[in-house]
Amino acid sequence: MNTKVYTHEFIDIKGSNRARYVHHMTANWSPIAQEERNQLCYGVWGVVGTTGRWPQVVNLWEEDGFDGLAAGLQHETSSATFQDPKLEKWWLEAAEYRSGGFDRILVPAPWTRTISELCADGVRGELYAHEMIRVPRGTAPEFLSVVAEEAIPRYTEHGWQLVGAFHTAMADDAECVLIWAIPSWAEWADLEKATLDRSSGAGQWHRRLLDASESRHRFLMRDAPLSPLRIGRQPSRADREEGWQDL
Repeated sequence: MNTKVYTHEFIDIKGSNRARYVHHMTANWSPIAQEERNQLCYGVWGVVGTTGRWPQVVNLWEEDGFDGLAAGLQHETSSATFQDPKLEKWWLEAAEYRSGGFDRILVPAPWTRTISELCADGVRGELYAHEMIRVPRGTAPEFLSVVAEEAIPRYTEHGWQLVGAFHTAMADDAECVLIWAIPSWAEWADLEKATLDRSSGAGQWHRRLLDASESRHRFLMRDAPLSPLRIGRQPSRADREEGWQDL
């Protein structure tokens, strides 16, 4: 039973700063978050521009349930500036790399693995697929059960592995987020081709998805050099570039 909740972030990057931003987020921020908020890095990815918005980054953070998230948000927003004064140096540098973003809180399907479990299981992809699926109001948790029963077996035939299945909190129980690890670009192409064949398992799931959802968008991502699924652990202070010091 996964009792965590997750902070999902779409981050808009300024110009060619994506590599600088993902390093700043993983090496310079994540160790602080682990120590002060019990917040783990679930993943940091760059969106593949041909398939989605660019230059964009997706961050996903694992919180210790709603109680842990509440404590972290209180810690972050209690000052007059709505920012943790201790992190002013970090915020100022991050502002050089990003222009804004959009966040949501995600609740995992009970069978979704935590980031520690994923790393222990050796889950890794050369690329990742991020799906946002809109379903009728109030049906998101039930839809995730359908994903477990029908989508996972059909995607597994093509080498895809489900990293996480979530629905959005503080909304109308109508939005789901799925993240898949894909072993290779060839296996991504194989599934996309199979989706077009209505007689294949992937094609049958695609038709089922069209019937069950109101909208759906899949885009591709590559994980950052220090993303946990790439290195098999949480980022640490030892990953920082020489000269960076916390306040």
